[in-house]
Amino acid sequence: MDTQHFKEVLEAELLQIEGDLKTAGRLVNKETGDWEGAAPEMDTMPPQAEWTEAADKIEEFENNRNITEKLETRWKEIRHALEKIERGTYGTCEVDGGEIERERLEANPAARTCTTHM
Repeated sequence: MDTQHFKEVLEAELLQIEGDLKTAGRLVNKETGDWEGAAPEMDTMPPQAEWTEAADKIEEFENNRNITEKLETRWKEIRHALEKIERGTYGTCEVDGGEIERERLEANPAARTCTTHM
């Protein structure tokens, strides 16, 4: 298997996701890869601000949190796949130890199982 090809694809996606994460959130723990949604600046609102402005900022935070959770999950999947490349176990189904189909890896380079066990 051409793991170099998949490594390049995974690294490119990882860079994209990290950029997106920095836009929607902030890194909480570098070792575990935990991120949290970015909170909007609530203290910059004047006291006479309408309640709808506060509601908009809360909604923005909720959106950032949801986006960050999805991106963080994918970030961890990609990191796991890159670690498997380094260990020499990339492309191996984590359920039965068989080979993951190339078509599956092309569709999802971070796949952990073959199509039978997905």
